[in-house]
Amino acid sequence: MRFELLVSLRYLRSKQKERFISLITFISVTGVALGVAALIVVLSVMSGFDHEIKEKIIGTYSHVIIFSQHDSSSLDTVTAKLKGMEEVVSFSPFVQRQALLKTKENIAGVLIRGIDPEKEGAVTNIKEFTGKQRLDLSGDGIIIGSELKRSLNLSIGDSVSVISPKDQKSKEFKVVDVFNSGRYDYDTTIAIITIDGSKELFGENCLTGIGVKVKDEFDVGRIKNILQIELGYPYIVKTWADLDRNLMRALAVEKKMMFFILALIVIVACFNIASTLIMVVMEKTKDIGILKSIGATSSSIRKIFLMNGFLMAFIGIIAGCVAGFVFAANINGIADGIERFSGFSLFPSDVYYLDRIPVRIESMDVFAVVAVAIFISLAAALYPAWQAARLDPVKAIRYE
Repeated sequence: MRFELLVSLRYLRSKQKERFISLITFISVTGVALGVAALIVVLSVMSGFDHEIKEKIIGTYSHVIIFSQHDSSSLDTVTAKLKGMEEVVSFSPFVQRQALLKTKENIAGVLIRGIDPEKEGAVTNIKEFTGKQRLDLSGDGIIIGSELKRSLNLSIGDSVSVISPKDQKSKEFKVVDVFNSGRYDYDTTIAIITIDGSKELFGENCLTGIGVKVKDEFDVGRIKNILQIELGYPYIVKTWADLDRNLMRALAVEKKMMFFILALIVIVACFNIASTLIMVVMEKTKDIGILKSIGATSSSIRKIFLMNGFLMAFIGIIAGCVAGFVFAANINGIADGIERFSGFSLFPSDVYYLDRIPVRIESMDVFAVVAVAIFISLAAALYPAWQAARLDPVKAIRYE
C-alpha cells in the first residue's frame, strides 16, 4: 500500500510538460471544494431554520398543548391528570383569542394570549423573549411583540384598547413590556395579558387550554397519545410540531432537495477528476508498462489511480469543509455587508419568519456530505483505474 501511495502522490505533483493536466487537476479539486462548501452552508442554514422555528414554537406555546373544544372557566380535570404524570415538568393555562388592538392613530388585528404570569415562565420562553426575570402584568398591563410595537408606533407606558370582535367589549391596557421572539409572524400579531384581563374581555368561560412542558421533548408524541386517550372529548392534544406541521414538512423536503441539487456540483467535479485521470493514464502509459515489467500487479496499478482520484477529492473535501464552516459561521456578517453595500435586503424577516439567518452545523450533515463526495470521487476514478490496470506492459513500454 505504501508503494501505491507514493506513486499516487508523485503523479499529483506538477511538472512542466504536464502543466495542462495540473491545471485540470486544480480545477477538479476546486470544483469538489466548491460543491462541498455549498452543501455544508446550505444544509447548515436549513438545519438552522428547522431548529430555530422549532425553538420559537416551543418557546411560545410549549412542548404539548391541550386545547378545550368548549369554553371553560376551569380545567381541573386536565390539571389533576397532569399532576400525576412523571413526564410533566410544569404546565400553565392560557387563553387564546382573536381581537383588535386600537391606539389613538392605528388599529391592528392581534392574537391575545391570556396567561398566568407566575406559571408561564416555567412553560414557555417568554421571560427570555422579554429579557426580564419576572413578568409584570399588574395594573392591566399588556406585553406586545416588537414588530407590533414598531408598526403601531407604540412605546412602553402607552395606553391601548383591546376590543373583542365577538361582543364588542373593550378594555384599556397599558404597554408594560415588549417581547422579541425573533420570529416575525409572532412578533407582529401576539399580545399578552393576564387570564383575569382575558375574562373581563371574553367572559368567565374563556380558557382555551393548557401548555405543558415535558422532561424529554423527543417523547412528546407518546405523551400526546396518552393524554388524548385518557382525556378524550372535548380535549384535543397537540405537540409543538403539530402547530406548524406543513412548514416543518416543507423544510424537511427542501433540505433533501437542496442536498440532491447541490450534490450535482460534486458529481460534475468528480467527472472532471475522471477526465483528469484518463489523461494521466494516457500520459503515464509508458510508466505503467515499466511498473508492470518490474513486478507491479494489475491490482497495484488499479490502487494507484484509485488513490490518485481519492487524494484529489480528499484535498477538495478538506478545503470545502474549511470554506463551508468559515462561510456558515460568518454568513450574517457577510449578508449585512452586502445589504449595506447594495441597499438590498437579502433576508427580509417578513418573508423568512426569522430576523437573522439561522445556522446550525449538524455533524450528521457534514458526515453525509463527506461520505457522498468520497463515494462519488471513488466511483469516478473506477474507470480510469480499470483502464490503467488492463494495459499490456509490452505495448505500454513501446507506447509513444
